[in-house]
Amino acid sequence: MPDPILYIGNKNYSSWSFRPWIGMRVTGIAFEEQLVPFDMDAGNPAFNQFSPTGKVPVLVDEGQTIWESLAILDHVARKHPASGLWPDDQRLRSQAMAMSAEMMSSFGALRSACPMNMRRPRSPIAASDALMADATRVQTLWEDALADSGGPFLLGAFSIADAMFAPVVNRLDVYALPVSGACADYMARMQSLPAWQEWETAGRAEPWVVAQDEA
Repeated sequence: MPDPILYIGNKNYSSWSFRPWIGMRVTGIAFEEQLVPFDMDAGNPAFNQFSPTGKVPVLVDEGQTIWESLAILDHVARKHPASGLWPDDQRLRSQAMAMSAEMMSSFGALRSACPMNMRRPRSPIAASDALMADATRVQTLWEDALADSGGPFLLGAFSIADAMFAPVVNRLDVYALPVSGACADYMARMQSLPAWQEWETAGRAEPWVVAQDEA
């Protein structure tokens, strides 16, 4: 059986692509990567060849097309339960889903003001009240989860929750937003993962520049 194909966008910018990619890479789920770059504000018309929404990421697995980052992660987690992407403990699994769903539906100010950018030199930006409220809420989620689980990742072992918040680690870092000691330590653990470093190195080497993502 061939490995599933994960279609992604630019590693420098594509936060939604980063989520399933790092989740699968960290937990050892095999896949074939297909990077289709965009260097325009509206993405790339070529996405329509494989994506029902015209967006990335998309996973094609045994003839089935799965779109949306969390759906992709859920699909591979159920197919590979030993990966631990969903925690075995039912309480932690529900917490992982709640955190992941909040990541999908919230933090609009953080997304807008601080696009993921792996090669951005670390420097602060003028932070609105809405941006700071989003950054504070993220840290509250992280601190509560880490205190409850004992770490080293949000729910103990690396899970879908960590994959969903991975782009936020980059955002809080490169835009030099203030973070607590516990959150800084968690960010350092995420950034030390070989999978993170593989993605970041590739993103930094990309030639494409998207002006709207260069905050």
